[in-house]
Amino acid sequence: MTIAASDALERARRVRLMAFDVDGVLTDGRLWYGPAGETMKAFHVQDGLAIKMLAGAGIATAIITSRRSEAVAIRAAELDIAHVLQGVEDKYGAFRRLLEQLALDPLQAGYMGDDLPDLPVLRRCGLACAPKEAVEPVRRHAHYVTHASAGAGAAREVCEFVLQAQGRLESTLAAYLS
Repeated sequence: MTIAASDALERARRVRLMAFDVDGVLTDGRLWYGPAGETMKAFHVQDGLAIKMLAGAGIATAIITSRRSEAVAIRAAELDIAHVLQGVEDKYGAFRRLLEQLALDPLQAGYMGDDLPDLPVLRRCGLACAPKEAVEPVRRHAHYVTHASAGAGAAREVCEFVLQAQGRLESTLAAYLS
């Protein structure tokens, strides 16, 4: 069951930027290493389409992750995510700089994370989201906890929640229904 704070819908209405962690949010959190030591990640195609739907509705998208991965760079390019911040130790500092660059207030930004390094951003953004597998302190600070699993539709659920809150979901889906 999805868990949403009583003001989650109002918070989602203000979102002009939606940022995502990668491992444990856009992926299931497992790290796969190839024989040469390269990291491999699996992304869900439905999450990706929903991120593109956000951008198509005029909502900026970003990735803020502490790890570096060529797979993330490739996936972000496929999804036209303009703001890809990898190897970030201070996620809140990176988030704050991104807000300054985009001239946004923290209340106009959403962030989806799953673990303790995400808490500084989750505690200060306008819409804090977490997949159901997130650690308990993250779930406790989230305004929206998904029903879907990380790497298997959780990001899609959040994107559709934001679009629905802003009255843009039906018009976004209309292009696919015609």
